[in-house]
Formats: sequence, structure tokens, C-alpha cells
Amino acid sequence: MTTIRLTTAQALIRFLNQQYIEFDGRQEKFIKGVFTIFGHGNVLGIGQALEEDPGELEVYQGRNEQGMAHAAVAFAKQKARRQICACTSSVGPGAANMITAAATATANQVPVLLLPGDTFASRQPDPVLQQIEQTHDITISTNDAFRPVSKFWDRITRPEQLMSSLIQAMRVLTDPADTGAVTIALPQDVQGESYDYPLSFFQRRVHRIERRPSSDAALNAAVELIGQRRKPLLVCGGGVRYSEAGEALMAFAEAFRIPIAETQAGKSVIPASHSWNVGGIGVTGNEAANKLAREADLIIGVGTRFTDFTTGSKELFGHPDQAVLTINVSPFHAGKLDAVGVVADARTALLALYDRLVQATYKSNYTTEVEAAKQSWTTEWNRLTQIDYNASGFKPEIEGHFNEAMLEYAQVLSSHLTQTQVLGALNDLLDDEAVVVGASGSLPGDLQRMWKSEKPSTYHMEYGYSCMGYEISGALGVKMAEPEREVYAFCGDGSYLMLHSELITSLQEKRKVNVLLFDNIGFGCINNLQMGHGMGSFGTEFRARNAATGKLDGDLLSIDYAKSASGYGVATRTVRTMNELAEAMEWAKRQTTSTLLDIKVLPKTMTDGYGAWWNVGVAQVSDQAGMKQAAEDREGRLKQARPY
Repeated sequence: MTTIRLTTAQALIRFLNQQYIEFDGRQEKFIKGVFTIFGHGNVLGIGQALEEDPGELEVYQGRNEQGMAHAAVAFAKQKARRQICACTSSVGPGAANMITAAATATANQVPVLLLPGDTFASRQPDPVLQQIEQTHDITISTNDAFRPVSKFWDRITRPEQLMSSLIQAMRVLTDPADTGAVTIALPQDVQGESYDYPLSFFQRRVHRIERRPSSDAALNAAVELIGQRRKPLLVCGGGVRYSEAGEALMAFAEAFRIPIAETQAGKSVIPASHSWNVGGIGVTGNEAANKLAREADLIIGVGTRFTDFTTGSKELFGHPDQAVLTINVSPFHAGKLDAVGVVADARTALLALYDRLVQATYKSNYTTEVEAAKQSWTTEWNRLTQIDYNASGFKPEIEGHFNEAMLEYAQVLSSHLTQTQVLGALNDLLDDEAVVVGASGSLPGDLQRMWKSEKPSTYHMEYGYSCMGYEISGALGVKMAEPEREVYAFCGDGSYLMLHSELITSLQEKRKVNVLLFDNIGFGCINNLQMGHGMGSFGTEFRARNAATGKLDGDLLSIDYAKSASGYGVATRTVRTMNELAEAMEWAKRQTTSTLLDIKVLPKTMTDGYGAWWNVGVAQVSDQAGMKQAAEDREGRLKQARPY
């Protein structure tokens, strides 16, 4: 056996350079590059290997380990999981920072390879700098915290262990049914240790993502169930995107006259203007999709995990005569909601079902219901985009959502802009090919309801984990994946303050991203949640501590985000009027560097409701009448929801 003597880190880099993906006969390199923040735990191991011989791997310098890993997650998602980036950190805090990103990847079933440094396998210098010592188990390090948020986890304590570990890691990273974060902890001494690796380990490896076919028995059961139902509803999930099954789903809907509702991950697979697309469903869905969901006698989930936001905590699908059919490459997800499951690739299953339903001459019984629901939502969409603020106060149609505090907000912000008004305008101002990125707060709900995506893969929402701080890092990852497209991060002020460090990386890499920062001086989404359940405003507005009360109920904080970002070298504008918004958007398109628009919007001017319920924990004992009522309402809703 021919061998080559390499360090563990050198062998790792050489192996990553030889990994390829094949999908539908198309091959491409699987590992694009490596995000790094070097520290004592990886600079002389992986760092040395990357400096001496990176191969074709590009090396990117992150600013925050969570941020760079989020960028890697977004890159893989925008690449439809067929190309990824790795991320390496030092031990201790550097590794711990990546845990949130690992959870984000795993929750969204997006592959990312994390290579945190670890404490010494030899234990000679214990405790090494940044080591956590557990008196009951000295084998534990910070990296053990990755175990519950990773799809695959390993620690390499001998150089030869790398070979079997990496082969298993690639299996998980390329598995469409069970992918997510893969974490391989690398003790800093082992990174530099040498071993005679067989050359065969570094041969070109092609990992084929094969379309799993559905069984005849499952197809027969699905056809039988559909044939018994007159008003089904298709739910398009992220699996449709990854399977490239959009055209098959549209043909299916058209042939059998079945409306399509979108999850956050499934949005932009089907053009918004498609005659059978009724838009977003669930807690962040619109009235058209949610109305049809309640009335449907069959829910057909295609490539969806059926999260609580999609199902309205199972209450939206709570009709006693409503059945559920799932098409999913994952047996785990196919079995949810006590469904009849077809475990298969989305496109393969849709094409097979199509042929059988044509033979059965199946058609739904919809007549005018779908068009009527869509028209009603169009009327509401138009109303939302026209809501504004005038000298005498808020318009009657939104009365009750505001109080005298809004006058204070308007004065501090020097703006009367409403969030839905701005989003309506942005729909027209952004090009159809532009990609919108979001993750947290009220914006994902508004975008799922209001954004009209016509082109494929132009809606990139991280809502499996709804991770604050993903937006700007995610926009960088999307831009790296598709540099020819304009990319816009829709971000609240709370999320911006939490994590925006990869703006610097976008400047360094000359990857222009556009940040649309909606400043409403607080965590507005959660403020709505608490006040909508009978609480007062508590700890969610950005207010100074009041010397008189000792609480955070003093003056509102006024922050100039544009001025802050301009110090990094970002091109910035502040927006307080609709005219300024239109001018700033045209200006941003002409810029060649990253931009930030500091858009001052009034709180509580976002969308809400539309017939779906979200089950959140409510105090069963309270002195507040509103909280008591919220607890009673929750009990009533639970009686209507599916128990499993």
C-alpha cells in the first residue's frame, strides 16, 4: 500500500479537496472553501495546512464564529445543499460561538462542516488555555455541547481515526433525508501529529444524491386517499426546492385543480402569480391559504417538516374529517400528523402520482373558491400597503393596535412610515432576480404573507430556527453562492444589534450585500406577543432605565445605524419617507460596495393573524384580566387542535 506522511490537518485538507457531488448526472466540487477565525487551538494545525497547501479551497476570514458559520449555512442552502463550506475555530469561546449556527443548520436540514479545535488529547498541559474542567468527567470539553445540535459528531484523538470519521461525515453531509451540522472536534496536538496515510484515501470521491423512488404500495395508498377527497390542499415545503420539483408540483396542481400553499422554506419555488398558488400558510400565512386549509378535506405535504408555524400548532389542520398525506424523502417527517406517508424524493413521487391520478381521471371539486380566496387576499394586501400615518393619528382600520406611545415613537424616529407600507413599495423597487434574506422578528411573517416572488430561489428565509443574527451573515453566504444577483437582508434593529459583524467580511471579499434595517426601537415581534396575551410592555422596547421607577421604562433610545455602519466603510442612507425610500433603493442599486438603509418604521405596523393560532406557554395564574383571558383562549384552542 502506497502511503504519504501528513499531519492530521494536512490530510483533512487534502481529503476535502477531493470530494464531489453528483445529482441528476451533474458533478461539481462539494467543498467550496473554509471560513476561519484562527486561535491557539487551530492556527498551527489547520492554519498551517491551509497556508502550505490549500488546494482549490478558498479561505475566508470571519469576524464572529457564529456569523461565519451562518454564512456557510446560507451558502449551502442557496446552493440547494450541493456545495458547502467548512468552518474552523479555536477551542473554548471560538468553538462555543459556532453552536448556535450548528443548531440553525440542523434545524433547517442544511449541511455544514464544523471543525472546532479542542483541548489536548495527550492532556499533558491540562488545563490548557480556555479549557473547561469537569470534575466528574475529564473527557468533556466545550465541543461536547455540539452533540445535541449536530447530525454527526466525532472527536479525533489519533491521526488514523480521521479516515473513517471523514467518510461517515460525508455520508451525512450528502444525505437529503438526514443532513445538518457535522462536527469533528480536533484536539490541537492531534492536528499537528503525523501519520502515513494511504494515498487511496485521497482519491477523487463522488457522492451521488440519488432520487429515492416511492414504493408501489405507498403510491397505491396515496392514490386511494386522494380519490376519496374532493378539496385537497398542497403544502409546498423546502424539500420541493432541493428536489428541483417545482415544475412537477405546478403540473400536478394544474392537472388536478389543487391549490398550493407555501411554507417559509418552500416560498419562491412556485411563482407568486401562478393561478393555483395561494401563498404562505400557517401562523405567518395569509387569509387565503389559511381559509382553504381549514376547509380542505386533505392536506398533501410535499417536502415539509410540518412545523408548528405551518400547521398553526396543529389547530389549523384540526378538522375532524381532514386527512393528511405526506411526500418526504425522510421517513421521520413522512410519519408526522399520523399521515399516510410516501417516503420518496419529491419530484419522483409527484411524477409517479401524476400518472396514476391521470389514469384514475381524478379532479378536485373546487369551482370558484380558490380564486375568491386569492382575490380577497389581494384586497387585503392592497390595504396593508396603503396604511399610513396622518396628522390626526392612525387610520381607523388599524385603530386598537396603537396607543399614545406611538406618538412618542413617531417623534423619536422622526418618521411616520409603517412596515407594511414599506414592504409594499419594496416589492416594486427590487428586481425580480434579487434574493431577499430574513430570519427573525416580525419580518418573516410579513414577508411570507406579502412578498411576491416570481423567480426561483429568490426567497431565502431561515425559519427552522428563526435565529436572530442570521440575516446579514446569511446575505453574505447567499452572495457568495450567487454573486451575479443582488441580495437584500431584511433585518430588524434588534437582530442587527445582535450580530452584523460579517458586514466587514462582505467588504473584504468585495461581495456586495444590501441591508434593509427596519428600526422600530425594540424587539417588536415579542412586544406584540406579550401585549397580545394580556401582558404590558416589559423588557422588549429599547428604553433607558428610569431613575424614578428603577425600571426600563424611560426614554426611547435613538440610534443612528447608518452612521455606525458607515464607519465600517458601508455605503449608507437613512429613510424616513416613501420618497426617500424610492431614492435610496435606486441609489443602492448603483453602489458597488455593501449598503445599509436605516429605515425608521413605527412599531405595531406589521401584519398579524389571518386565522392561524400559535401555541405559546401562557401563565395560568395571573392578576391581569388579559392574561387570564389568554389562558382560557389557549385551553379552547387546544381542544380543537390535533393532539399528535
